Amino acid sequence: MTQAKSRIAFITGGSRGLGRDMAINIAKKGLDVVITYNSRKDEALAVVAEVENLGQKAAALQLNVGDIKSFDTFIAGLTTTLGGTFNTDKIDYLVNNAGANVVIPSFAETTEENFDELLNMHFKGVFFLTQKILPLLNDDGGIVNISSGLTRVSFPGSGAYGSMKGAVEVLTRYLAKELGHRGINANVVAPGAIATEFSGGRLKNSPQLQEHIKSVTAIPRIGQAEDIGGVVAFLCTPEAKWVNGQRIEASGGMFL
Repeated sequence: MTQAKSRIAFITGGSRGLGRDMAINIAKKGLDVVITYNSRKDEALAVVAEVENLGQKAAALQLNVGDIKSFDTFIAGLTTTLGGTFNTDKIDYLVNNAGANVVIPSFAETTEENFDELLNMHFKGVFFLTQKILPLLNDDGGIVNISSGLTRVSFPGSGAYGSMKGAVEVLTRYLAKELGHRGINANVVAPGAIATEFSGGRLKNSPQLQEHIKSVTAIPRIGQAEDIGGVVAFLCTPEAKWVNGQRIEASGGMFL
């Protein structure tokens, strides 16, 4: 009897933090995984090894999601990797996770350079990478876009970043509408404040900020990367096929 081929999830920014936890949890669901990294190749290869130890296939490819002109070359490399490592030319799930935040004191101090850097990483990159990947995405698959609690609540200095994530949330609803005829669903996962290296580890390294976050969260603790990966993994399964065009916030109940 021929064994069914595993489904494949493609995750941008999978070498550490939230992306790493997504990759591990998705592999635990029985999916193979392709992750991207920007500069941390060793960490990405360590994630590949972790996925393989779970009995799934994995690969890591370099990608700067803010460099839109590099996408055609990247897609060619992804296609080669899919054929060589996974014996296919398609993926089943796309997780747009990669990005970084530029810590800016206030709206008034946000420069055009800051704005463009965030725009390219968090919106323009997501828009056009998703467009480029559509021909590789199997029908009845899914797209998960990672947003932020900062689209619902306001935190000084995050105006540009939150605006880009808000744009991604609107885009996700359009993807759900336009791709529904192919059985492809599209959803948003919006993490709350998570203690990772994101934003230069601002939350992770600030006990004072941690205490403030706990004081405004219904479950009074700081979010961890492992609080997010399982939510994304669920959306990368057939069990979530009827969840579409939704924003799922995983924040422990911040500012309820």
